[in-house]
Amino acid sequence: MPLFRGYADFYESDPDDDDLEALLREVITAPESVAYLLVAADDEGKVVGFANAAWKWSSLRGSKIVLMDDLFVNPNVRGQGHADALIEATAEIARQGGAPVLMWYTAQDNHRAQAVYDRIGGRAGDYKEYELVL
Repeated sequence: MPLFRGYADFYESDPDDDDLEALLREVITAPESVAYLLVAADDEGKVVGFANAAWKWSSLRGSKIVLMDDLFVNPNVRGQGHADALIEATAEIARQGGAPVLMWYTAQDNHRAQAVYDRIGGRAGDYKEYELVL
């Protein structure tokens, strides 16, 4: 769970540890047709990154698509291809499920992630992301 806490810290978020663990357990146990969590491991088998993705309906696409809600690689091992591998694995599951696109968001100031996304052929859309706190 420290890796997931590191992700939350990176985005200056502070979810409750119990809530974070419950969410992860729910994603892990969800059918792949609903959501999936992929991990990247180093040569010793230690988890060093993850991608959290879920299917959603897109009326603008007329089909289900995959939203990669989270992508994170431990800062100590960045630049070793883990992010690329996680994105490709996430995209492959989306392809197999018939999704026309894989979507994701990143912070506007996360230039390192944007460099990865640009390099792999990702395109930034024209929409701003809004959030309504409930």
